[in-house]
Amino acid sequence: MATNDSSVPKLPMKEIPGDYGVPFLGAMKDRYDFHYNQGTDDFFRCRMKKYESTVFRTNVPPGPFNARNSKVVVLVDAISFRILFDNSQVDKENRFEGTFMSSPSFNGGYKVCAFLDTTNSKHSVLKGLILSTLTRLHDKFILIFTNSITPMFTSLEKELSEKGTSYFNPLSDNLSFDFIFRLFCEGKNPIDTSVGTNGPKIVDKWVFFQLAPLISLGLKFIPNFLEDLVLHTFPLPYFLVKRDHQKLYNAFYNSMKDILDEAEKFGVKRDEACHNFVFLAGFNLYGDLKVFYPSLIKWIGTSGPNLHNQLVKEIRTAVKEAGGVITFSAIEKMPLVKSVVYETLRMDPPVAFQCAKARKNIIISNHDSSFLIKKDELIFGYQPLATKDPKVFKNAEDFIPDRFVGDGEKLLRYVYWSNGEETDDPTVNDKQCPGKDLIVLLGRLLVVEFFLRYDTFEIEFGKLLLGSKVTFKSITKATS
Repeated sequence: MATNDSSVPKLPMKEIPGDYGVPFLGAMKDRYDFHYNQGTDDFFRCRMKKYESTVFRTNVPPGPFNARNSKVVVLVDAISFRILFDNSQVDKENRFEGTFMSSPSFNGGYKVCAFLDTTNSKHSVLKGLILSTLTRLHDKFILIFTNSITPMFTSLEKELSEKGTSYFNPLSDNLSFDFIFRLFCEGKNPIDTSVGTNGPKIVDKWVFFQLAPLISLGLKFIPNFLEDLVLHTFPLPYFLVKRDHQKLYNAFYNSMKDILDEAEKFGVKRDEACHNFVFLAGFNLYGDLKVFYPSLIKWIGTSGPNLHNQLVKEIRTAVKEAGGVITFSAIEKMPLVKSVVYETLRMDPPVAFQCAKARKNIIISNHDSSFLIKKDELIFGYQPLATKDPKVFKNAEDFIPDRFVGDGEKLLRYVYWSNGEETDDPTVNDKQCPGKDLIVLLGRLLVVEFFLRYDTFEIEFGKLLLGSKVTFKSITKATS
C-alpha cells in the first residue's frame, strides 16, 4: 500500500463514512439531490457535514443509465485531493468527464488525449504533440490576443453607450474563440471559414451535448422529472449536432496545415490530430475560458475601486517601463495581477470534478485521519471545496486579491484547477492540462488589457449553467 503524500505523518485509520443506499434507488435519490433538491455545492457540503469527514462515500451523477457505476469515494479537502494526481496509483482512462464517458462519435470516433490514461501508449504521443505545438506558438500569444481583444472593447463601449449595460459573456466567448482559432489556424479569421460568426454557439452546443448528464437547466416551466429523463438518463445522440460539429472540424482541418504536417512527424494521422486539436480548442481551452473570464471580471468588479486603483498602478507602471508595449517580462512584474488570476481559479475552478479509479489498494490521508480505498474503487474529487479548504487557506471562502503575493506564493501548490498542482508543469507522463500556462497567461492578459484602457468599472452578476453571468453597468476610461 502507498500514501498520497509521504511527508504526511501516520494518522489513525478510519472507515470511510457514507453509503450508497438501495441499488438503483439510492443512485436516483442522490442524482435528484445533486440537481434539484440541494444543488451541486450543497450536495457535497451537506454530506461532508453529515459524516463529519472530508472523505466519504456517496453516489454521484449521472448514475442510471449513463454510468455503469455511480458509487464513489468523494474527496473535498486539499490534502486527500492530491491522490487524484498520482498516476502510479490511479487510472484515468475514460474518466475525463467523471463516472461516465460521452460517445467517441463527438470526436470523429476517436478517443482523444483527454480520455486516455498515462499508461496508454497513445497518450504520450498525443500530449507530446500538443505540448510541442503550444511551445512553438508561444511567441504569438500576446500579439494574437491583442488583436482579438480590440473588437471586444469596441462592442462593450458601444453597448454601454446605446443600452446602458453590456452583457459580457457573449463578448468573452467571441474573444476566446477568435483567439484560439487564430492561434492554431495560422492567424486565419474564423469568420472566413465554414463556422462563420457562429463558432462559439457551435462549440457551446457540441460541449452541452457531451456534458448534459451533469447539467440542470433550471427552467421552472420544465418539470424536474422530464428534464431528468431527457438530460440525465440516456446519452444525447451525436447526430443532433453532427452537422455543426462537421463545420467546426472542417474549419480547423482546412486552416491548420502546419500543425497537421507536424502531427504526421509524430506518427499521428491528420484526421485524428485534427479531432484532438478541436477538442483541445473547444472543450479544454474555450470551455475553460467560458467559465474563467466572467468569473475573473466578477471578482475584480465586486472588489471595488481600491483594487482597481492598485491594478492600474501596477499594470501601467510595468508597461511604461517596457516602452509602452505588453511583453512577457512586463507581465512578470505584475504580482498582484498574477495573484488575482490565481485567486479566481481557486475560488471558481473552471472544472469542478476530477475522477479516477484506484489501481490498487491505497491509503490516503486528510488532515485528521487515514482511509483505505480498495482497488478498482472510483475516487471523485469536488474541487471547489478542496481549494477552499479552511485548514490551508485563511478566510477560504473569501476572495482575497493579494493572497498569492510574496510568501503567499507557497500556497499555489494547493490550486488544482488544471488537474494538478499549480506549481507543477504538464508533461507527457501526467494528466495535467497541457494548456495550463496558456490559460493563466490569458487571464493575466485580459486584466492587463482592461486596465490599460479603463480606470474602474461596475458590474452585476448572476448564475449560469456553467459559471457566472456578468453584465457591465459602467466603465470609466483611463485618465492617465
